[in-house]
Amino acid sequence: MAAASTAAFFALPANAETAAFTVANTWNGGYQGEIKVSNTSSSAITTWKVELTLPAGSSVGQAWNSTLATSGNTYTFTPAGWNATIGAGASTSFGFIVNGNGRPTSCLINGQACTGTTTPTGPTTSPSSASPSVPASPSASVSPSVPVSPSASVSPSVSVSPSTSTPPATGTPVAVNGQLKVCGTKLCNESGKVVQLKGMSTHGLQWFPNCYNDASLDVLANEWNADLFRIAMYVQEQGYETNPAAFTARVNSLVDEASERGMYAMIDFHILNPGDPAYNLERAKTFFREVSARNAAKKNVIYEIANEPNGVSWAQIKAYAEQVIPVIRANDPDAVVIVGTRGWSSLGVSEGSNSSEIVNNPVNASNVMYTFHYYAASHKDNYRAEVERAAASLPLFVTEFGTVTYTGDGAVDTASSNAWFNLLDRLQIGYANWTFSDANEGSAALKPGTCNAGTFSGTGSLTESGALLRNRLRA
Repeated sequence: MAAASTAAFFALPANAETAAFTVANTWNGGYQGEIKVSNTSSSAITTWKVELTLPAGSSVGQAWNSTLATSGNTYTFTPAGWNATIGAGASTSFGFIVNGNGRPTSCLINGQACTGTTTPTGPTTSPSSASPSVPASPSASVSPSVPVSPSASVSPSVSVSPSTSTPPATGTPVAVNGQLKVCGTKLCNESGKVVQLKGMSTHGLQWFPNCYNDASLDVLANEWNADLFRIAMYVQEQGYETNPAAFTARVNSLVDEASERGMYAMIDFHILNPGDPAYNLERAKTFFREVSARNAAKKNVIYEIANEPNGVSWAQIKAYAEQVIPVIRANDPDAVVIVGTRGWSSLGVSEGSNSSEIVNNPVNASNVMYTFHYYAASHKDNYRAEVERAAASLPLFVTEFGTVTYTGDGAVDTASSNAWFNLLDRLQIGYANWTFSDANEGSAALKPGTCNAGTFSGTGSLTESGALLRNRLRA
């Protein structure tokens, strides 16, 4: 564990407005800085610029939620595009990784010199021996305010929320990693280390009630070593819309089951037909208001708000997300939210588009990831190439994939499945397999009749797909 950061002072004229930046996390040979720029004036500003100069031997390696330009030892941060305008009383945040231990020797905000000190806001931690990851913008509820001054008409402030605890090195996935957060293009644990969750998805809760119980979840957690349990709650297809109270209660009970075993629980609002998420907007608001209020104190809940949008534009999906996310945030400000993408969550590829539409117009919210789905026998090199390209700019999570064709049936494509596993492992992208069920289809992990018999342990009840996934998770 590294010591808390030392003070950094900008020696400038006494009448200059004040500015300070706080180090959120340190490790041997580097640290994380995060800056929140707030507009305290009575009118909007349409752009902003922060310039930091570092001493020789220290450099900014990467940044997020901003555009970084380098000139010698000076690093200029300007808007990422979507966060250029800051309304009166509003704010935006960005962060960066510094290679080296040198703190800034000078600071400019919107062209005006600033003066201030760096005061640690809590203990900082080291992301063990791994390379430092790109840490996340903190939630607003825990970020202390430290002032920064721009031009005379705008008075921004700088604040950072550091990690305040270090998870234990052993135990269940949740015990080890704690509250997750989005950090740059990765998913990180509460001490800032990149994590890759791997697990299984349910099938429709309305069709396979006997597949999800104490016995099956014990096997997933203890024999399969699954980190993640995705709870696929269909909205149509005899799902949530037929009995909202019952389906909400069932989801909450499965969240509890996952929590008892130290697994992360992904609550999937499983829209499929119709593919326009706006059709279910009011249902989504009601459902997520209830489950987020009920599970807000848990560290292991992830919200997937739109399974597979299709037949609609990215702008329509984004508009839906920006109405549902605030409902969750009102109850659970820290949880990761995952947003479905165009073309059955193919980043648009299955409808002739690509991830550029998301990169150029991301959801206006923090702690958000984007969904990608694939079926190995149908989606091959061109889909893998798009994931590789998108992962350089977007935090991705494969919330659903199959080893067979896009129909959920057919033979297992082992070669393509392994190519996908290798890509996702290299890019550190988490995934959930479709499905942990005994459906009579090639994607099912269990042979037909397994759930009624209640024989989940061992390998005798596994299909070819199930055996492949069990071996992969255990490894």
